[in-house]
Amino acid sequence: MKKNFFIAAVALVAMAIVSTSCRKVEREPKDWFGSSLVFDSLDQNAIVAAFNLNDIYNYIPGGFNRINNFAGTGDYLDAASGDAIPSRNNAPVSYYYTGAINVLNNPDPYWANSYYGIRRANIFIGNIDVVPTAALTKRYWKAEARFIRSLLYFELVKRYGGVPLIGNKVFSLEDDLQIPRNTFAECVDYIVSECNAVKDSLRPEPISDADWGRIPRGAAVALKCRVLLYAASPLFNGGGFETDATKKALTGYPTADPSRWQKVIDAAEELKALNYYALQTSLTATFLTKKNTEVILSKQNANSFSLESTQAPVGYAGTTASQGLTSPTQELVNAFPMLNGLSITEAGSGYSAANPYAGRDPRLAATVFMNGTSTGGTRWLNRPVETFEGGKDKPNTAATATQTKTGYYVRKFLGDFTNSTAYSNQSHTFVIFRYSEVLLNYAEALNEMGRVEDAVMQDTLIRRRAGLTPGTNRRYGIKAGISQAEMRDLIRNERRIELAFEEQRFWDVRRWKIAPTVLNGPLTGVKITNGTPLTYQAVTVATMVFTNKLYHMPIPYDEITKNLKLIQNEGW
Repeated sequence: MKKNFFIAAVALVAMAIVSTSCRKVEREPKDWFGSSLVFDSLDQNAIVAAFNLNDIYNYIPGGFNRINNFAGTGDYLDAASGDAIPSRNNAPVSYYYTGAINVLNNPDPYWANSYYGIRRANIFIGNIDVVPTAALTKRYWKAEARFIRSLLYFELVKRYGGVPLIGNKVFSLEDDLQIPRNTFAECVDYIVSECNAVKDSLRPEPISDADWGRIPRGAAVALKCRVLLYAASPLFNGGGFETDATKKALTGYPTADPSRWQKVIDAAEELKALNYYALQTSLTATFLTKKNTEVILSKQNANSFSLESTQAPVGYAGTTASQGLTSPTQELVNAFPMLNGLSITEAGSGYSAANPYAGRDPRLAATVFMNGTSTGGTRWLNRPVETFEGGKDKPNTAATATQTKTGYYVRKFLGDFTNSTAYSNQSHTFVIFRYSEVLLNYAEALNEMGRVEDAVMQDTLIRRRAGLTPGTNRRYGIKAGISQAEMRDLIRNERRIELAFEEQRFWDVRRWKIAPTVLNGPLTGVKITNGTPLTYQAVTVATMVFTNKLYHMPIPYDEITKNLKLIQNEGW
């Protein structure tokens, strides 16, 4: 009996081996999303196809705590822009400003994410026609997939310069994957042409409540405007630092053309002509109200109090202990003007170093937690914020290893918990495009084309919404007769404070080609000593290092080794 059982067992193993060896070798990636399970002619309600498209939306980049997951959550990219530093020691985002970044440890490579999202979009575009759903629905869906693909290409281009354009191709293992990079100009032309092609096939504004979060027509115009803004900017518009002509063409236009700014103007005016988008009365409400006319496109998230928990000062327990992960710098705080629109260094501004938060631009209090026992400071969860030395939110104890390094925390995007006793769920959708940015793009381009007063007009719209006082000349602190160079500096500062922590500053200082000036040297915070009166002392909290190679990110090492036709960016 035992002998027969042994023989039977051997036979079964042999059959299994034969059966396994006869199976077909995998000829292409087992991609469930490209299978007939998704694009099914019997899926009368297109339920699975809709689920697939919704999943492609996940490749749209967010900006909340996303840079290289660290101890459970990541950091804002702005923590590497000079506007903040991470409150934790050795956070990967610090590699950008300490000079530690290399081809292997880039905290925000984004190459693989973008190309996988592009592949998913191509599969969807190529197969959705077999699903029996309404023609209008298919038109919307195809346009949304093409827009996401274009946005992902832009995310690549702003990091690396020109990248391989693959069109609608869905590659198999049998295809030649040795694909060279397209030039910067070819990539810009492709993205702009895609935006033009899909804009009238996307949902027109206003988007219904049921479809809110879907990509609207205005998003295609806003993306085009941003792409053209980068293309016209000094780094990309003939100003590349590369010594190799081939690499220079990969990362920007080889020669400058000032008329490229006109294309930005045209795109901004195209969006304005939609007659739908407008500034909200409150900057804070723009981020806490899911549906409003300032938001053009945002990445949707479920309501939560996760941002309050990760960003609010560390002394607050609330519903859960706050972690205070980001420390805004004194440089950012100093960038906010006074209520009269004058910078804190201008004569007549009214600024007092002994009372530094009084009478400031309301956007400062909406962006940064400041010591609440100071005039103009912050109240939170029914008590003043205490960032003075030894205060509840800067206790300087071993038990609170993570705390502000600068005397400040990030307030922007958080709900209003001024007099609450606990956190509650809030709407935290990361805004990808909003009308305020388009106005700033418009102002910048107008100024570069010599239309200085037209640029002033756009900037006053933003300053008026911010709550600055108009002054007798109704210029909101912008002096009469301002020069083009002075207006350029003002617009750049306006972007810094209006778009703080929205993943703009990191790229702005690069495209303006001012990074060696603003990203080299010390960053400061404030040391506040409690007493009557409080005393404020500037302290160095970090030292930044910037070299020219950091204008463009390094193509990931594994991509260079897999695709020998990829040319690495200069310096890497």
